[in-house]
Amino acid sequence: MIEESELPYLRRCLEPAAEALAAGDEPFGAVLVGGDGTVLAEDHNRVAGGDRTRHPEFEPARWSAARPTPEERAAATVCPSGGHCPMCAAAPARVGLGRIVHVASSARLVTWLEEWGAAAAPVRPLPVHEVAPGVTVEGPVPELTDEVRALHRRFHGA
Repeated sequence: MIEESELPYLRRCLEPAAEALAAGDEPFGAVLVGGDGTVLAEDHNRVAGGDRTRHPEFEPARWSAARPTPEERAAATVCPSGGHCPMCAAAPARVGLGRIVHVASSARLVTWLEEWGAAAAPVRPLPVHEVAPGVTVEGPVPELTDEVRALHRRFHGA
């Protein structure tokens, strides 16, 4: 269940998503929050340079793999602006991060892209639990979904 106290972190993940858009990249952002509420890492999409693996969900996983204890990783939450793709779904599971709370789901993004006539993603948007069954996933966050939609709409020129 998403707590009211988590909304600031979910709003914060929209900031790197907007930074990605400003840099000409797809508007995705992610924030890693420790069990004590400390923001530990964040990143935005960096695929415009040609490396299609530079999704923002990897930076929190990489940061986590190098620093906290297994218990600290398990207590952490990844807050991405969008649902994880299958590639990104594996990263939190591999390093033992606790849960994922996304603002907008991958299924919703697929619907928006279809609505706008934009190209579909090259990878099927599988639910995280099909890729990483032990990871807890929560979301979407309806009060912030329109902001994510607006960022993607601008990126796709719709």
